Amino acid sequence: MNEGITPRQFHEAGRTEDWRVLAEGACAYFRTGSFAAGARFVEAVSQLDDLDAHHPDVDLRHDGVTVRLITVASDWYGVSTRDVELARQISAIAREQGLTADPSAVQTLLIIPGAPAGSDVMPFWQAALGYNRRPDSPDEDLVDPRDRGPSFWFEGMDEPRGDGGGAIHVGIWVPHDQAEARVAAALAAGGRVVRDKFAPAWWTLADAAGNEADIATVLERD
Repeated sequence: MNEGITPRQFHEAGRTEDWRVLAEGACAYFRTGSFAAGARFVEAVSQLDDLDAHHPDVDLRHDGVTVRLITVASDWYGVSTRDVELARQISAIAREQGLTADPSAVQTLLIIPGAPAGSDVMPFWQAALGYNRRPDSPDEDLVDPRDRGPSFWFEGMDEPRGDGGGAIHVGIWVPHDQAEARVAAALAAGGRVVRDKFAPAWWTLADAAGNEADIATVLERD
């Protein structure tokens, strides 16, 4: 059975400690030390059963492998019971091959255009990017059909942002246990807090020119 579950339920399921649920699924980064070791890991993962019906997204690099698990349906875009099972199997392969997970190395990026009415600008961005409307929120979200680029979420705005900020900002989804350190690093690098009343769900920061970034987690979103 493949039921949608909340991020909290995923983390509390047991044997999922390598993984962190972000905005778009559960992610894990496994350090391999070499491209060849990473390729062996990916090959072993590819031998798991039933991957044609429910497959992981895999990014192989010279020093590690990032794996994302997500369930996509017309009414659900998130983690599921099947993702829990697959996460456990992938972590078991990593342990067999002597690989360790580094949760601090995972994040996803969200681009947030603002407009008085998102429906007025979504068609432009969909055409320019070659993206699809997300099945469960087609009036708000665009996603890359090849799962390579960041997603777009369209925010309603009463008026353009002041003090130098534009109408587009970015959302940086990080593991919940890494968020405060990421915020502190950004502030130490010259940033400032614009809004923090929604923390720990997200902090809105800005650079010296007023460009904004949300440091976001899945906490308090269940």
